[in-house]
Amino acid sequence: MGRVGRHLLGMATIAVVAAGMTLATGGVAFAELGQPAPWEWTLQQSGSPVMDNIVWFHNFLFVLITLITLFVLALLVIVVIRFNAKANPVPSRTTHNTLIEVVWTLVPVLILVGIAVPSFRLLFLQLDIPKADLTVKATGKQWYWSYAYPDNGKFEFDSLMAQDKQPRLLGVDNEMVVPVNKVIRVQVTGADVIHAFALPAFGVKIDAIPGRLNETWFKATKTGMYYGQCSELCGKDHAFMPIAIRVVDDQEFASWVEAAKKKFASGGTSTYASAAGPTQ
Repeated sequence: MGRVGRHLLGMATIAVVAAGMTLATGGVAFAELGQPAPWEWTLQQSGSPVMDNIVWFHNFLFVLITLITLFVLALLVIVVIRFNAKANPVPSRTTHNTLIEVVWTLVPVLILVGIAVPSFRLLFLQLDIPKADLTVKATGKQWYWSYAYPDNGKFEFDSLMAQDKQPRLLGVDNEMVVPVNKVIRVQVTGADVIHAFALPAFGVKIDAIPGRLNETWFKATKTGMYYGQCSELCGKDHAFMPIAIRVVDDQEFASWVEAAKKKFASGGTSTYASAAGPTQ
């Protein structure tokens, strides 16, 4: 192959690699906050302190598992090369090695302890609800969500999937609206069957069980739209009951509350109640 051919091959290789990287990471680099992206292969962008910890723990386990896998692979390669019948026609008669037995007992224990400590810390962070600035009650129904604001006038409204809104299968007519940088306590229950309230960007996933009130929390650190879905197989329209949360500043939230009191005080539902206009 001549110099020109090699140059063209090199340029083509670079182009293919660059295209592959763009394809693989484009969904992440240009992903909108709070929703899935095409070709996304990582976790969604974090929008809360809990999700920050989940991302850290995920990355920590990934590195640890990779190191263990490479170590075991290296041992297998050594065994295949050094201890086959051709290299060792007379096999070893060793039956015990105290040092090796101590090491392969203690090292796994230390690894498990190293995993357990941040794991318990993360569980405590998720389950220990701090003093709430706002309480919202989310009720799973067949097949939509209802939201009540007991701290703000006790109004309630339904949130149904909107066919004419984006993102597809995630846009709703009435979003849950909450203020940014505030601790939001979410009380979750089910009206008919078991549902599950799940917001990937907030690290939230909790069952909505009829006759039981479960609690979780989040603290959104960035304004914007965040989407989730019912993650429990709850019936024929399970795939069509999304969760949409709009995070706004304090002033915008106060304005939305006053408007929502008037719209939903009489029990009317399914009228648009966005704090900042239609969803994108």
